[in-house]
Amino acid sequence: MRKETQQHRLRLWAVLFWLLVWQFASIGLDSEILLVSPVKVVVRLAQMTRTALFWKSVFFTLSHITLGFLLAVVTGSALAGLSSRFCRIHELMAPLMLAVKSVPVASFIILALIWFSSRNLSIFIAFLMVLPIIYTNVLSGIRSVDRQLLEMAQVFRLPRLRVARYIYLPQILPYFYSACSISIGLSWKAGAAAEVIGMPRGSVGERLQQAKVYLDTPDLFAWTIVIVALSLGCEKLVLALVAKCAVRLSGGPVDGI
Repeated sequence: MRKETQQHRLRLWAVLFWLLVWQFASIGLDSEILLVSPVKVVVRLAQMTRTALFWKSVFFTLSHITLGFLLAVVTGSALAGLSSRFCRIHELMAPLMLAVKSVPVASFIILALIWFSSRNLSIFIAFLMVLPIIYTNVLSGIRSVDRQLLEMAQVFRLPRLRVARYIYLPQILPYFYSACSISIGLSWKAGAAAEVIGMPRGSVGERLQQAKVYLDTPDLFAWTIVIVALSLGCEKLVLALVAKCAVRLSGGPVDGI
């Protein structure tokens, strides 16, 4: 897993290369409306961070998308546990999860705007996008548990809490870790798109829409960088917490994390 992590780690020279490509492209186009230089974006971002409005917008979007993600994690894990135990629940959830995975995000956003206020739109959309990923992966993890270990636990009459901690968790957590890794970025993409369309007051999406309307390309790029940074920060934090919890709950390192 460490080798795999190192392969996906960003190299400084590669980042600098693409920043130079961006800089030369902006010079070649010679139009701030079409493509602003990275230097001007950084300057504009530094200016934005000095205002209270910037931090209010960041907090609004961060809290809403994080809440949607956490709700999906809890709901998806609970439904996966019930589906693994009760066949009828699994059959009942199958078409719903297929529909959520298949229907375009834009359709859900438009429907949600009809159903309720745009203020909580990003919570709903982030929840919907993450739910099937968590559900499917956790369910696969539960089904991958070694049946011989469960039979041994039954023979020795181990308490259910110990069975859950030492048999189920070590085999489910790698699937859960993978689900979180995939779904966090998706929740931010979908949540930001929902805010751009719904434009809830005080959100990052509203700032992006305003930048587009006024052809303010520096603001557009600056807010995009903010979204990317928040998404990466949340991903690193959540995955680190999952890995730490995995070690504590299972009493040692877990394969696949």
